[in-house]
Amino acid sequence: MTRLAVFDCDGTLVDGQAAVCWAMERAFTRAGLAAPDPQMVRRMVGLSLPVAIRHLAPDLGEEQNRAVTEFYKSSFRARREEGLVDEPLYDGIAELLAALHDAGWSLAVATGKSDRGLAACLAAHGIADLFVSLQTADRHPSKPHPAMLEAALFEAGAAPHQAVMIGDTSFDMLMARNAGVRGLGVAWGYHAPAELMASGALRVAETVTALSQALEETLA
Repeated sequence: MTRLAVFDCDGTLVDGQAAVCWAMERAFTRAGLAAPDPQMVRRMVGLSLPVAIRHLAPDLGEEQNRAVTEFYKSSFRARREEGLVDEPLYDGIAELLAALHDAGWSLAVATGKSDRGLAACLAAHGIADLFVSLQTADRHPSKPHPAMLEAALFEAGAAPHQAVMIGDTSFDMLMARNAGVRGLGVAWGYHAPAELMASGALRVAETVTALSQALEETLA
């Protein structure tokens, strides 16, 4: 039986909040704007970059939004090239991915990261080869639009009832609902468990062990 687990990246697989908050502060400063509240930046993680910036600074015009977006990308890229981007895997995630892969699950990622950013992140942890589908904001509308999940389903040869979306934000759970896919939340990311449940999560896993059990029970 085909079983597909689609993971969000930041806040679900890796803890990238420090790098994201630094790059966003740098981008706004380079554009001559006041830096946004880091807590608000963390809440926007998962959205495509222009959409996140629009939420953080709704009064910006399109030209300013594009400028901040490009400043963010170039700042993040330069910091990565300097070896200063720290995106550690959450404890137990590497083992979970390996166990699911060995058990015959198909694995995918649906993230607000860019193609370049996701590839670098997965390569740094040596887990890129575990995934059959990598969907990013470079090629799709922002979450919660279902396009990323629909592409992952297509590439994995899975139907919606054979898939689970795993994420830490309401954007992930709403995307799952929009694609007709079941959603499982994780409590170690950037939105509170109550928000995830209100957005359609079947349940919220407090630990990686609990997530593993929830995956098996959801697609038994």
